[in-house]
Amino acid sequence: MIKMRHIWLVSTCIICLKALPCNAQVAKDTTIKGSTIEIIQSYKPQVKQTPKPEIAPLLPPSDTIHPKFDYIVPQQSLYYTYNSPALKPLALGSDSMENFYPNYVKIGAGNLSTIYLDAALSKIKWKDYEGIVHINHISQEGSLKYQQTSLSGIDAEGTVHRNGNAWHGFADGSIDQYHYYGYDHDVYSPSTDSVKQTFTGIHLGLDMQNEKAGYMGINYHPAVFASFYRDAFSANESTLGFNIPISKTIDESLEVTGAINATVTQLAVNSKSNGNNIFAISPGINFNKQNWGIRAVLSPTAGNSGIYLLPDIDLHYRLQSIYLLNAGWQATLKQNTYEQLSTENPYIYNTYAMHQTQSNELYAGIKGSMGNHIFFSGRLSWWQYSKMPVFLNDSGEQKQFYIIWYDKVNNVSIQANARYDVADIFSAGIGMHYNKYSSDNGTVWHEPSFIVKGDLVICPIAKLTCTAYLSVLSGMKALNAQHEETSLPTTLDIGGNASYQIINRLSVFLQINNLLNNKNERWLGYQSYGLNIYGGLRLIF
Repeated sequence: MIKMRHIWLVSTCIICLKALPCNAQVAKDTTIKGSTIEIIQSYKPQVKQTPKPEIAPLLPPSDTIHPKFDYIVPQQSLYYTYNSPALKPLALGSDSMENFYPNYVKIGAGNLSTIYLDAALSKIKWKDYEGIVHINHISQEGSLKYQQTSLSGIDAEGTVHRNGNAWHGFADGSIDQYHYYGYDHDVYSPSTDSVKQTFTGIHLGLDMQNEKAGYMGINYHPAVFASFYRDAFSANESTLGFNIPISKTIDESLEVTGAINATVTQLAVNSKSNGNNIFAISPGINFNKQNWGIRAVLSPTAGNSGIYLLPDIDLHYRLQSIYLLNAGWQATLKQNTYEQLSTENPYIYNTYAMHQTQSNELYAGIKGSMGNHIFFSGRLSWWQYSKMPVFLNDSGEQKQFYIIWYDKVNNVSIQANARYDVADIFSAGIGMHYNKYSSDNGTVWHEPSFIVKGDLVICPIAKLTCTAYLSVLSGMKALNAQHEETSLPTTLDIGGNASYQIINRLSVFLQINNLLNNKNERWLGYQSYGLNIYGGLRLIF
């Protein structure tokens, strides 16, 4: 490619040479006359290479911002109270030891002619069905004449899952035998037939609950139930009822609830029959927003004595995510069936004037935790009872109790509970309940003013589990044979249990009740069993 600027340069050089004077000395004439110089440059284009990036994997910068999590805890409606529990020689229920084998048999024997049996068959399961059968028995005999009890029971339940619903049914039966031994043994000598009491009960029930979203988002759990209860002195009681609760979630804050329930009970004693019925409609709402919420249910209820308006209102506020403050008003209507009253005090007469008890409670409470191991709760309540049943010894042998009805009873109660847990190694809990009763009818007989319940669970070594319990009742008053008011001694019951696994499926256990051998009296004249020790084997399979 010829560049024009190069030709122009050559021409200029030639003109300059011609312009020099003749006498100018030139070392050497290098001009090529009569020729033209052409300068040709060859150019080859090249593409510049793109630099190759160096790939060096680097982690993103660490996030130093602490996220804030807000948790909305639903309203808890469980409250643990101690309302005049019967002081029994044994603090035992069904075996709750966790294991990898669902079935077990537990048998034992000890002093006081103790015979103990507890067994469960829970490995009943098919594709859409699961069930369990449980049996239990304990019998004992004390040092006093007729001081003996025998408690036996069997219960079964199962659940069938079909078309998004869970159909659950249960059936249980019990035979509980007591004897009236609270009389003065130096004065009276009753026959065996007159003091031997046997309660027989049968309970049946069927309920259905949706496991998937219901029609229009409505959740439902209808249930029907029936029971039959009788004693050894011609008392027969039958109960039939149903309960239909429904609920619908409107949004994440609001839930609407409703229920219809009815219970029809008939008690017949020596051909005389009395009805005891309750029918209620219970619309309500649950509202939760951030740290606070409210549950409000209003239940118009028809009972034997008229129409009652029973509110259940609870307002709660969560403080600093670890404390729950709540206050409210709760009202209930208790039927006072023969089964309910004889379960509380098995030494009552089966003939009594039938009344239903309305209770109203105004309360304020707190629940919370301290650290990761301490949990506590407290509750201050003012109670008012209408037609409250009170147990009073008869004026003769004093081996049985009349039921008298107080028109109005007020009570100020304080409850406090605390528990300390360390995984599955150690757990201890204590609960205290103080009652201050007052009534225009006089002394509220056999109601304790101070109750303490405690328990302890510890696993000192592998395969060894030890438990202990404490029970204290005080402040109870009764009317003695001389028709004088007397204070029952404070009852103190301490006991415990130890279980050690010998091999994979076999363990031994030891149970101790009333370690201090106290002659406690929950009901006037009825001393509890003394020191009771029994043990045995437990097989799981």
